[in-house]
Amino acid sequence: MIAAPLHGLGLRKPHYADFLEDQVPVDFVEVISENFMVEGGRPRDILRRIRRRYPVALHGVSMSVGSADGIDRDYLRRLKTLADEVEPLFISDHLCWTRIDGFNSHDLLPLPYTEEALDVVCANVAMAQDMLGRTLLLENPSSYIAFADAAMTEWEFLDAICARTGCDLLLDVNNIYVSAANHGFDPLAYLAGVPAQRVRQIHLAGHSQGRDLLIDTHDKPVPAPVWSLYDAALKRVGPVATMIERDDDIPPLADLLAELEIARGIAAQSQRGAA
Repeated sequence: MIAAPLHGLGLRKPHYADFLEDQVPVDFVEVISENFMVEGGRPRDILRRIRRRYPVALHGVSMSVGSADGIDRDYLRRLKTLADEVEPLFISDHLCWTRIDGFNSHDLLPLPYTEEALDVVCANVAMAQDMLGRTLLLENPSSYIAFADAAMTEWEFLDAICARTGCDLLLDVNNIYVSAANHGFDPLAYLAGVPAQRVRQIHLAGHSQGRDLLIDTHDKPVPAPVWSLYDAALKRVGPVATMIERDDDIPPLADLLAELEIARGIAAQSQRGAA
């Protein structure tokens, strides 16, 4: 019998009271790691209280696994302290770089998919997993530029990282859709090339139309094409945890729960088809 997959929401400030005062029908919540990596104070207290009610996933935005400078060890120590307290479902971050010479850009900057970059990322992921004592999930980014000297596709790059480091994947279906539209590749080819057995979690979100490109803004409901790609992703990777991200123009919690019901329905239909 196939286990029922987990379905969760990103925990954001407008909904803290809902999660603390009511029993929200989610299987887990995901938080931005950096918002809670300071010991003591109100944020950490809120997370402790939330954790008593729901499983928690930690999702980072500044580990900088693509940094040629290596990963900040103090950052990893603080993340490990948080993880040891929370005992998270997953610890994840992005396939990107954010930091150089001690400066954090707070942007998820793209990598060239070359052998040299692969060596850097693998060394950083291996060190992070060693220090954390946990398997890291890497998220595929949304991208807006392509490097002329790329030696492999993004999905080939991710496959190589998983093979060399033993890490797993957080598959962001919206990011696949955005990048496919921006660069003109087939999103189904991306799904076919991803190491399906390494996918542990899926992200769903909305995006916006920029002047020339799609932008991963997380400020709109999940659109129909992303739902369709999610259905295709589940057929490829099987029943895995799914989370809906909303980071701007955040609606009432009921609206996000309605979206989560759509995800549950697609997942249930996919499981019935696989039975």
